[in-house]
Amino acid sequence: MAHINLLPWRETLRKKRQRDFGISALAAVLFMGAAAVGVHFYIDGMVGSQLKRNSYLKKEIAAMDRKIKEIRALEKTKAQLLARMNVIQTLQISRPEVVHMMDEIVMTIPEGLYLTALNQKGSKLALSGRAQSNARVSAYMRNIEDSKWIGNPLLQVISNKSKTGTGMSHFTLNAKQISPIAKVAQPKKKKKKKKKKKKR
Repeated sequence: MAHINLLPWRETLRKKRQRDFGISALAAVLFMGAAAVGVHFYIDGMVGSQLKRNSYLKKEIAAMDRKIKEIRALEKTKAQLLARMNVIQTLQISRPEVVHMMDEIVMTIPEGLYLTALNQKGSKLALSGRAQSNARVSAYMRNIEDSKWIGNPLLQVISNKSKTGTGMSHFTLNAKQISPIAKVAQPKKKKKKKKKKKKR
């Protein structure tokens, strides 16, 4: 005799499938939530690590900027000190030249002429004075031209004694300080004579 199952097995199977699907869906949702939370924490960790690196780099860059400013300040101070040293060396070198120039100015003044003003700017000289006659001024300019330490006299102004009211001619002339350079004669190189080969 055939056995007939009278229980509602289809309804039971459907409920089981629904329950299994619900469990699977819940598991999938939980897994996705856990994965999303994990990814979130991972990204947060990476961002935090990058922020720490950025902060460290900013501190290092700020320290390097301070060092660069200090180096530039030191270089500026060094340049100023070198400039001062150059000025001092120039003054040390020019000291004897100034003495020679002043001595030469005195030696070149002829009788009947005297200076009232002397101005120097670099190597340029401006000389003002009075003379008994224009010939004395011409003699003074010739003496300057023959000097070793001053030269290039150029008369700027001369006033005749009849117009000055002092009985003397007033003059102003420019000159130039000269630093004589000793020329050392270099021995000439002897040319080697080429020996002619005798024809055999």
